[in-house]
Amino acid sequence: MLVVGIDEAGRGPVIGPMMIAGVLIDDRDSIRLAEIGVADSKKLSPKRRDELFSEITGVVRCFHIERLEPTVIDGLRPASNLNRLEVESMARILRHLRPDLAQVGSVDVIPSRFRDALLREVALPMEIVSVHHAEDRFPAVAAASIVAKVAREAAIASLREEYGDFGSGYPSDPKTRKFISRWFENEGSLPPIVRKSWKTAKVLTGEDWASLVDF
Repeated sequence: MLVVGIDEAGRGPVIGPMMIAGVLIDDRDSIRLAEIGVADSKKLSPKRRDELFSEITGVVRCFHIERLEPTVIDGLRPASNLNRLEVESMARILRHLRPDLAQVGSVDVIPSRFRDALLREVALPMEIVSVHHAEDRFPAVAAASIVAKVAREAAIASLREEYGDFGSGYPSDPKTRKFISRWFENEGSLPPIVRKSWKTAKVLTGEDWASLVDF
């Protein structure tokens, strides 16, 4: 049986893309992934993530990454939200990899609702299991977490070379907030790497933000 694990990296930052990764494995290779030590990427050091990424590519059949740029995230319609964008992106991954079974984390408070939305969007015969903290339960999802995180870190490193040191890119980081404020003061606008729809960006540029929240 073919299994796909899916996870994302970079949902919350105000700077940079969000990456959603899917890894395709034979179900028996879940044991191999567990043996090499895959885990939630947030619990691993950057060095360990890089090491595991190399090992993961030797185990999985293939992987696919969806890169969602800030302009795409900012383009969400009022009737939509980031959860919907993730459903659409995950569905593209599943249509590309075509597993028998998909294992995904739920960004919805009700996992069954997220699963049903994903099934409707995929419109292909497959089983989908969606649970909270899936990266702690399914090795394929943990592997996808690492792939997504390594891909995002590479993208962020490239952006720093182009735009300078903007810190972690997260709203709570003083360096990130200073970067956004200074850029706006100097240029009168924000660079395309900033999620302009985030409350943080609205606050730091003096725009109306009362109805907005950071994801």
